[in-house]
Amino acid sequence: MKTLLLTLFISCIAMTAIPAEAHAPTVHTFTMKTIAGAEKSLSDYKGRVMLIVNVASFCGYTKQYAGLEQLHKAYAAKGLAVVGFPANDFGAQEPGTDEEIKEFCSTKYNVSFDMFSKITVKGSGKHPLYSTLTAGGAEVGWNFEKFLVGKDGTVIKRYKSNVEPNSAELKADIEAALAQ
Repeated sequence: MKTLLLTLFISCIAMTAIPAEAHAPTVHTFTMKTIAGAEKSLSDYKGRVMLIVNVASFCGYTKQYAGLEQLHKAYAAKGLAVVGFPANDFGAQEPGTDEEIKEFCSTKYNVSFDMFSKITVKGSGKHPLYSTLTAGGAEVGWNFEKFLVGKDGTVIKRYKSNVEPNSAELKADIEAALAQ
């Protein structure tokens, strides 16, 4: 009888156990510091599609700020959030303070999409957000790498730096994600 009860107990536990992958963090798990210094939960973006980009002010791809701003203006009302994370991990191309980065983005590119405080996106000091974004894949390769994140906070697709924000591929993927 003891054996039967123990077997039933174990069976019940096994049936109600939550698989490990159900606990995998999503982008919405994190609270980050904005470039203005306020704490912001990325769960505020639940139900919206996000395009997360590691940015830098002195990079050959810096001109992509203009395209990112165009995406923001074209799709924000439809549910897209363009989100920039400055990083100084590649060629020291983002050496400034948050205040200097904010000033650069607003005066040079009129950036109005959400910008966050500078973080590390690769290596041993990589921020846990970027560990989640790159889970199962390679490290971020350079500035302006992009991650398209679904409304549920999971990565849909990743784009290398040379994929322009206004590329047909990226726009089609954004529109498909918004339609889901």
